Amino acid sequence: MKSMSLVDSWVQSCSMFNGSSSSSFIGTTPMKCSKPNFKICQRSSISAAIVKEEQQILVQNDQKSGFNFKEYMVEKAHSVNKALDQSISIKNPSTIHESMRYSLLAGGKRVRPILCIAACELVGGQESTAMPAACAVEMIHTMSLIHDDLPCMDNDNFRRGKPTNHKVYGEDVAVLAGDSLLAFAFEYVSSATVGASPAHVMAAIGELAKSIGTEGLVAGQVVDIVSTGGKDIGVQLEFIHIHKTAALLEASVVLGAILGGGSETHVEKLRKFARCIGLLFQVVDDILDVTKSSEELGKTAGKDLVVDKMTYPRLLGLEKSQQFAEELLAEAKQQLEEFESPTTVAPLVALAEYIAYRQN
Repeated sequence: MKSMSLVDSWVQSCSMFNGSSSSSFIGTTPMKCSKPNFKICQRSSISAAIVKEEQQILVQNDQKSGFNFKEYMVEKAHSVNKALDQSISIKNPSTIHESMRYSLLAGGKRVRPILCIAACELVGGQESTAMPAACAVEMIHTMSLIHDDLPCMDNDNFRRGKPTNHKVYGEDVAVLAGDSLLAFAFEYVSSATVGASPAHVMAAIGELAKSIGTEGLVAGQVVDIVSTGGKDIGVQLEFIHIHKTAALLEASVVLGAILGGGSETHVEKLRKFARCIGLLFQVVDDILDVTKSSEELGKTAGKDLVVDKMTYPRLLGLEKSQQFAEELLAEAKQQLEEFESPTTVAPLVALAEYIAYRQN
């Protein structure tokens, strides 16, 4: 294993943004801060060139491992969707519950809850034990999307191909729907979890709380807000995405490992795995924002460029961002090498590859 993790070395590589003479993470000559050279019209040509290759990689990896990733995702997503539907019913006052369900059940890849379940099963736990935590993670993720889309934040009109929550229910109800999902997430994981000790449930709750507060999602969101349009924020870019995006993905995996009864060593290995794929998720998100259309993404494309937000393609360029994504994927997989069962580790390997090669 490398003496310095890829995520740690990335902090040093970002010093190039401040005129340092150190080289970048892939050993090239130092890069200088410059205006973004991306053009929205590049999306079609870039996308067409890489989609076929990435789909082939996923198919080849499935064939090599004998693991049917598509079937696994469909099965797990169905279980998660069923559990989410049952978790929140329409009751008085109906408007707030309808608003909560509107966004919670709007679709999505369900990557976070599936990561939670896969981690639990990897260390010997059951899907049923992880499911309340998996749902809680998705409730909190949905809350973050509802709030993120508000006019005072990212001001977006579409999410997952549908009008955003505040466009349907108004800003006031949207804020309250997000608040309600956040509160209910903790109620749900504490009251509905079976098959795990009270100590493990308490540890999972603490982990989840930490991931979304001022040491997690909120911290990343705040720095993102105050940094938009600023200059020389290369190092802050990693802070933003480690906290805003990676923290909840990390919590998803760690919650599953804790509730499944994983050892401290296994939990920490999975934590490092999750941190890598969390940052990977955002790097890929940034790439897709400049290579895909709004129709393909199900949300407004190219918006980061319009509001002058710092992204990995803007900082590194498209090609080096893709190389960075590949290195994050490799380091994530490395964390799974000590787990003995190829069968139980296959879902997490496949999920990491899916995050790396997804198209929306």
